[in-house]
Amino acid sequence: MAKESMKAREVKRKKLIEKYAEKRTKYKKEGNYEALHMLPRNSSKVRLHNRCSQTGRPKGYMRQFGVSRIVFREMASAGLIPGIKKASW
Repeated sequence: MAKESMKAREVKRKKLIEKYAEKRTKYKKEGNYEALHMLPRNSSKVRLHNRCSQTGRPKGYMRQFGVSRIVFREMASAGLIPGIKKASW
């Protein structure tokens, strides 16, 4: 489990990205890099890191499902993900 502060930091970054998205695109089109530099660092999409929605784990993230590989395996074994079943041969 990730620390709650790390999860909260990612949520805060998402909000900042949404808040400044229009300004960022406008400044980039104009080539106004000085104004772009004045925006908060965390308002850039590059600063966002994918995390598991349940545990907050940053590594082993599966984009299609929004969870880490560990949580995905548990959910698949429990039959919580439609169309996915554990392979056995």
